[in-house]
Amino acid sequence: MEVLRLAPRVSEDTMRRVEKAITSAEVSAVKAAGTPVTGAVDALRAAQMSGRRVAIVSNNSTACVREFLALYDLDRFVHQVIGRYPNRPGLMKPSPSSLERAAKELEVRASACTLIGESITDIEAAARAGSMAIGFANKPGKETSLVADGARTVVTTMVTVAEALLAPSSVR
Repeated sequence: MEVLRLAPRVSEDTMRRVEKAITSAEVSAVKAAGTPVTGAVDALRAAQMSGRRVAIVSNNSTACVREFLALYDLDRFVHQVIGRYPNRPGLMKPSPSSLERAAKELEVRASACTLIGESITDIEAAARAGSMAIGFANKPGKETSLVADGARTVVTTMVTVAEALLAPSSVR
């Protein structure tokens, strides 16, 4: 991602070539990326069962995310995929652009959305969009930094998200 962020400093042509190469590499790497994290499928299913719509916002390309979803038959749970804007690296998270676009396409206010993210840029983007952020500490030691950067709460497994979405007291 840093190469992509730096490419416009060289030239617009370089930026386009880097974007094309990174997108191609991302799509090719999907099959080697491994299966969804434990509980992710359950969380997506729980979101659907509880009447929530899901958008995926990513600094990866839309093509890469769609390829991953299709590979594991998860696209049926996802209403919108917002990947990085091609040739506009300045709009990658922590910019709120992808979250704002997802909210608009889902026809909801960004302030009514919750982002579950594992990076500080995810948490920052949610704050800038006015959305709530739940940190996903997918590696030991991440909890502290995610909370420090504004995550309302932190989960260490997506199973927790699935359970919360299906809990009778779950807020819609």
